Amino acid sequence: MVGVEVLEDADTLAERAADLIGDALREKPSLSVLVATGHTPMATYAELARRDLDASALTAVQLDEYLGLGEDDPRSLWGWMRRSFVEPLGVKQVVRLGEVPDPDEGCRRFEAQVAALGGIDLAVLGLGPNGHLGFNEPPCGPGARTRVVTLTPASLASNAAYWGDLPVPTRALTAGMDVILGAGRVILLVSGVHKRDILARALREPPTPEVPASWLQDANTTVLADRAACGVTRGPAFP
Repeated sequence: MVGVEVLEDADTLAERAADLIGDALREKPSLSVLVATGHTPMATYAELARRDLDASALTAVQLDEYLGLGEDDPRSLWGWMRRSFVEPLGVKQVVRLGEVPDPDEGCRRFEAQVAALGGIDLAVLGLGPNGHLGFNEPPCGPGARTRVVTLTPASLASNAAYWGDLPVPTRALTAGMDVILGAGRVILLVSGVHKRDILARALREPPTPEVPASWLQDANTTVLADRAACGVTRGPAFP
């Protein structure tokens, strides 16, 4: 089941997302949170860091990571997650992707650690330009496991904006759709006019492997989208 909230702008979206995450943390201090990086979630994490929240018992779970990068590489998504979420909130428990040399072993270890947590309580996600969640690139079914993926040209082009002159790695690790869809709750953050078409496809069309985010229609999903992403100036976008 999907609920959609249309916010005035990206700042209001971040405040509302922080409200929801803060409420979940107060209700369950040992919350396990699947943490996306990317442009849109950053304002939410900054807003969370400004609030008086005790995240010392929270477990942050990494959503995705480029393959073959060291921890000190500026493109490391773990480094981005650590700087934006883990350190500012004082998180002490982390489940990471890509900690071991063998990627397949790393995926198995990740899934075992998530299972030991009892699954994900809350997944905080952004929406990729081709409908991907994490690096679950289309086509992708709802049962896709945590695995190594080859990034699509759309994802490479989108991610290039983050790294300046540095090349975007072409392969990555991603938490599987089974991990995402197994979360107790998903919050999908969508901002900007460039996400308008793919958001409409994800919410309005029948679920399809060609738009992995469309599988969220069958999960406990709250979509927080600004008016630019919804293409409306007043009133609800998706009744």
